[in-house]
Amino acid sequence: MFRSALLAFALTTFASTTIAQEWAAARLETSPRHLEWVEAEHDGRTIECFLAYPERADKAPAVIVIHEIFGLTDWVRGVADQLAENGYIAIAPDLLSGTGPNGGGTADLGSGDAVRRAIRDLPNDQIDGDLDAAAAFVKSLPACDGTISVAGFCWGGTQSFRYATHNADLKAACVFYGSGPTDENAIAKINCPVYGFYGENDNRVNSTIDESKRLMAAAGKTYEPVIYDGAGHGFLRAGEDPAGSAENKQAREDAWKRWLKILGE
Repeated sequence: MFRSALLAFALTTFASTTIAQEWAAARLETSPRHLEWVEAEHDGRTIECFLAYPERADKAPAVIVIHEIFGLTDWVRGVADQLAENGYIAIAPDLLSGTGPNGGGTADLGSGDAVRRAIRDLPNDQIDGDLDAAAAFVKSLPACDGTISVAGFCWGGTQSFRYATHNADLKAACVFYGSGPTDENAIAKINCPVYGFYGENDNRVNSTIDESKRLMAAAGKTYEPVIYDGAGHGFLRAGEDPAGSAENKQAREDAWKRWLKILGE
């Protein structure tokens, strides 16, 4: 019975995520901004990236967007578009580039389990190299002012915190419901403020916050976590879903306001 219930939960979770892409895809189809696919390269690897440009007269800061455990979905691309809507160049690399059939990425892997397995096997050095390549690509754009922040969600939230230990040039790291590094030596390398966004009903992740607080404080680093009342894991996506709960919708609204304020500082 437990196994059946677990399977039903997994299928429901994947199905709801897949359905969510319909309204996310609709946003992309109607966006007035310039959206395009680009390729970033390093060490013989080619990373497919989704790039969204803002409509503004001056140069813009950039944000690297790290996808969830579901890979580079329409929703993540929609987040990039929303950042562009608010004046930022957003680049979302498909960190699963090359792992699918015939060298494809997220879109070629098929099921949610196939995507999760592929993500589980990604080596940190490769992830860092992919993100470095995306950072170098967007920073070199004539429309970019040379400043870069990083943000990620779920698995990507954990990666955004970890990437801050690798890239000393980041302006900020925004961690959406992801855990932090536990290596004191890695924490010591962080050179930017880290901002956490967490749902109240997400103890799996929230149980790591106190340790992140301790490690960041001991290293003299800035770490500011906020927990949103009544929200669950993945609330930024779930709150955008037309069928999302009131708590997730409120958390999403509040988190976006905070995120944009952080980016504007």
